[in-house]
Amino acid sequence: MSSDYDATEFIDGDFQAHHLSGRTAAASSPQSLRTPTREEVDCKVAEAHQKLGELKRAQEELERERAALEETRRRHTEFQTGRQEMVQHLTRGVGLLEEAEFAARRDAEQMSKTLTDLKTALGKVEAIHEESWGRENFGTELTRALTTVENARMEWNGARLKFPLLSTQPQADAQPVAKGEETKPAVLGNYHFGELCRLGFALTWPLAAVVLLGFLGVALLLRH
Repeated sequence: MSSDYDATEFIDGDFQAHHLSGRTAAASSPQSLRTPTREEVDCKVAEAHQKLGELKRAQEELERERAALEETRRRHTEFQTGRQEMVQHLTRGVGLLEEAEFAARRDAEQMSKTLTDLKTALGKVEAIHEESWGRENFGTELTRALTTVENARMEWNGARLKFPLLSTQPQADAQPVAKGEETKPAVLGNYHFGELCRLGFALTWPLAAVVLLGFLGVALLLRH
């Protein structure tokens, strides 16, 4: 047995020749070079229109997605801006209200303490009874009463400094002054016009007489 291998022994020469001749005939066939028919052109145009329609629908879908994304971005930006703004406002508001609440609570506590002190001072002043003082302890009771009144005055003055509301005068104190001012023009308003003329003449005739006498004296001096 020979050891040399010959690859041509397994090749069918007739099959290859027939296959090559078929491919050459198909390539040189006049059918592949013919002009397309109208039906084929119409079909190609229809396919092109269909593809354009599909592309247009895809473009519209992309436009809708883009608009939706832009709206989402706008709303997200609005959310971030609004959240930052409200955090600043609310933080400032909470701080101001906490400070105001603390001041109000402090003022309320101070007012409550002052009210208690005033009530205590009022009770001590009202507890002074002069009729119970005897001749033996009159001086001692008087000194004690003066001390109580002075302490009450100190409490009152301190309360007025803390709370300006206590320094306002009641309206009843201002009414007598207003009434007095209103009654002044009523003094002459009770007289009639004739009575007023007689009253004016009675008040001015001495002055008129003095003036008249002065003129007469001057005239006499000029004659001499």
